[in-house]
Amino acid sequence: MPAPLPAIDFDPAAAFPEVHDMRAALTARDWPRVRQLLDSRDWAGRSLLADVADDIEGVGDFLREVLAHRPGDTVAATMLAGHLVAEGWKIRTSLHAEHVSREQFDQLHEHLRQAEQILIDVCAREPGNVLAWQERLTTARGLQLGQAEARRRYDRLARYAPHHLRAQSGLLQQLCPKWSGSWDAVFAFARERMLAAPEGAQNAVLLAEAHFERYYAFDTDGERAAYVRDPQVVQDIWTAAQRSVLHPHFRHEPGWVSTRSVFALWFGLLDQWAAAAAQFAALGHLGSEYPWNYFGGTGMLDKFRTEAYAKGGPR
Repeated sequence: MPAPLPAIDFDPAAAFPEVHDMRAALTARDWPRVRQLLDSRDWAGRSLLADVADDIEGVGDFLREVLAHRPGDTVAATMLAGHLVAEGWKIRTSLHAEHVSREQFDQLHEHLRQAEQILIDVCAREPGNVLAWQERLTTARGLQLGQAEARRRYDRLARYAPHHLRAQSGLLQQLCPKWSGSWDAVFAFARERMLAAPEGAQNAVLLAEAHFERYYAFDTDGERAAYVRDPQVVQDIWTAAQRSVLHPHFRHEPGWVSTRSVFALWFGLLDQWAAAAAQFAALGHLGSEYPWNYFGGTGMLDKFRTEAYAKGGPR
């Protein structure tokens, strides 16, 4: 009998120990250490570490204190704006709009407007602040500023970080019909950014995410079953995988856990269990909430992982 599979660790610090360092610095209210950790990393690394603030109790008050003493600190301002955005979305919840109250929407919009005012000032002071533009993609979506404005913001960001996956995933959401976009726009953007990025980069996951959004948007299981049998869908998933997780230049950089998870899920949906098993083997005990939260959470991850090893080969 095979040994039990290891429990999945969803903590990003399991893949990136520097997350522990950031938590410790924020908890200790050690702003110089926070800046040291952030300033030494690229935009993807800064985005990963900035997210840590959402887990720290009282971080909003701490960031306001930093700004009271350092009013020109654009890093503190951007992190405060990001905190406001995250808090606003927590109030709104991830439920469909018809299940969200008017009061929840009002509180979301108030948080987003406060964040937007901070971010406008940051971008005026520091036009190349990629994290600020990344947050402004989220505020644009939440405040329903429209497709053209969201694309304008992304284009400003892309001047400084043309392959910033976090922002690309954000714009992909904006382009979906659920945010008044279109599937043509979703797939055109995903293919464009996949082909523009170097082979082996994570950006090809955008095409897999686009197909995932389309799959999830269907109303019936029958439609979804037909979709995963579509030869174009199958070809696209393999093409995206070969340019990313299956490419010899693929690296375990920030975001890699969710990127491999997207392909593990897709290979399972396509009944390509050997390929799914290879992704689960690369992940080991590591996991990410996305994309499994779209499918009911960790239960679906465990089901897919068990089936992948049972049908797809050794682990």
